[in-house]
Amino acid sequence: MKIHSMIETLLIGAAASLSSSAAADTFEYNDEKFADLQMLRYQVHGFDELSLQQKKLVYYLSQAALTGRDILWDQNGKYNLRIRKMLETVYTDYTGDRLTDDFKAFAVYLKRVWFSNGIHHHYGCEKFVPGFSESFLRAAISNLPAEKLPLADGQTAEQLCDELFPVIFDPAVMPKRVNQADGEDLVQTSACNYYGEGVTQTEAETFYNTMKSPDDTQPVMYGMNSRLVKKNGKLTERVWKSGGLYGAAIDRIIFWLNKAAEEAENEQQRTVIEKLISFYRTGDLKDFDDYTILWVNELNGQVDFVNGFTESYGDPLGMKASWEGLANFKDMEATRRTEKLSTNAQWFEDHSPVDNRFKKEACKGVSAKVITAAMLGGDLYPSTAIGINLPNSNWVRAEHGSKSVTIGNLTDAYNKAAHGNGFAEEFVIDEATRNMIDKYGDACDDLHTDLHECLGHGSGKLLPGVDGDTLKAYGSTIEEARADLFGLYYLADEKLTELGLTPDSEAFKAQYYTYMMNGLLTQLVRITPGQNIEEAHMRNRALIARWVLEQGRDNRVTELVKVDGKTYVRINDYTGLRTLFGRLLAEIQRIKSKGDYEGARRLVEAYAVKVDPVLHEEILQRYNRLNLAPYKGFINPEYVPVTDGQGNITDIQVRYGEPYDQQMLRYSRDYATLPYINE
Repeated sequence: MKIHSMIETLLIGAAASLSSSAAADTFEYNDEKFADLQMLRYQVHGFDELSLQQKKLVYYLSQAALTGRDILWDQNGKYNLRIRKMLETVYTDYTGDRLTDDFKAFAVYLKRVWFSNGIHHHYGCEKFVPGFSESFLRAAISNLPAEKLPLADGQTAEQLCDELFPVIFDPAVMPKRVNQADGEDLVQTSACNYYGEGVTQTEAETFYNTMKSPDDTQPVMYGMNSRLVKKNGKLTERVWKSGGLYGAAIDRIIFWLNKAAEEAENEQQRTVIEKLISFYRTGDLKDFDDYTILWVNELNGQVDFVNGFTESYGDPLGMKASWEGLANFKDMEATRRTEKLSTNAQWFEDHSPVDNRFKKEACKGVSAKVITAAMLGGDLYPSTAIGINLPNSNWVRAEHGSKSVTIGNLTDAYNKAAHGNGFAEEFVIDEATRNMIDKYGDACDDLHTDLHECLGHGSGKLLPGVDGDTLKAYGSTIEEARADLFGLYYLADEKLTELGLTPDSEAFKAQYYTYMMNGLLTQLVRITPGQNIEEAHMRNRALIARWVLEQGRDNRVTELVKVDGKTYVRINDYTGLRTLFGRLLAEIQRIKSKGDYEGARRLVEAYAVKVDPVLHEEILQRYNRLNLAPYKGFINPEYVPVTDGQGNITDIQVRYGEPYDQQMLRYSRDYATLPYINE
């Protein structure tokens, strides 16, 4: 489970450049800007202070985090790997005029495809519209060496174009990576590659429902690590494991994990890595549960990681997990903040405004820390969350707890890119509110992330016999809303001031304002005119903001007002707003705990999906005048081993400054683990 930063959501940053020899004392966070995207850099603070063993561990885990890249590309769409190879070959080998409008538009298109790990937008899920002509691309491909193209057996370049061009250019072919439209067959209408040809939503849901038993108190996460296909008319799973689907990539991940195990900081950490390797070899979901239990209880090492099939946002049914990798180490000083929350987890649970039937009697194993990201991979790269709470299994969380992390150096990069870009002046209602946000905003944004991840996702419980998949396509939105509301409700609690986490009783107002402004107004810049809200985090924020706007209308708790012809959020009663957040939290938890699918559907469809076209046009016009990019992503650092004359590693150096396109081309060269055609 992930949270995206309010700073990242508030669309920040202006372009700057960074030379390839950038050193720590001249480090710049901002880098290239194109289309609706801004590339940032993050600094790996504290890496030089790690021991050599820890540096080697980080390095090997970083390699493992990058090696699964091709898996995600294939999960996002069956043609993505071939299209990427074809486009990259044009980019590197094109001999024509690179200053033409067609080539410039082609370069932007490729960079967007890189960013989204496929041909669909990473957030909105709609297919990209090329700004160049079919004739340009066909002519460019016809002049390339055949051996450099991803041709099927016996295929010509012309036939390759005939096969792939409809996927790229025809808006009716695979238009949405993840379709969430109510009433449609979400499997048949989604372009993601989690289900084979001919599999329907009803068939997939029935297939997995028949595996489940209401008496099983420790169910595995059915379908998490497989593609569901039809073979001779019968449904069967192609499991992602060594020797199975994606086996070549998984074997390389295992190679680097074995190297990491040799450098583990303690025996428990080594056992965790070895159990993950075992799961990759067997594909057995019980092995995965065993691994997550070991992982969540390993708290002594400073270095940690996420590696594997993790989040289900990319599956329209919310079951199958995309591949992601993260190497990190604990920020010892900043972690003291999150530890205050985790040690008081039971207090927060007991004082939650939800029905006592849905509260945990005992909060187990809640751990929280602030980490420094060392490497982002898979579904965490280039666009990433700034907070993660795992594992996702409900029973594992209930019996063994969870790990919550806030990624401090990414938050730092977002914050530094956000200041002074004109956004607040355009969308915040008055100077007093802007001053309040400037004073408290960064700290409260971090704290809301901590509350969301550490306590929100770990709060509450399912009633006996309730299946965690009951909410189906609405599950991710409801879960994110639950965690966000938990954080919002407690941000205003005097307990946080008592713990020294907020400076005074007024600080929470900064987060309340920016959250409402984002949910009602500014996140609309991420939506294409005429489209609905699709992404789970955006739906969550819209649901919360629109619901409390409606419920507080009679008492004017919060409202949309016009000032000089522009729409703004005005909050008249911050205490009343907190009360509304608490009421909605109680209802969302009820829906989650009881598995109330119809309740979830009604809330999401009523408040989280539709867009007011008049308001949307206004917000887009105001935002476009600022010349900002609504989405941010990161360029990874490079880790370079230093060896002695015998090949022994004596140090690991961190380098910054690799250009975005060169990093992407290097990754395609060095971490190409899968064949271009994965049937």
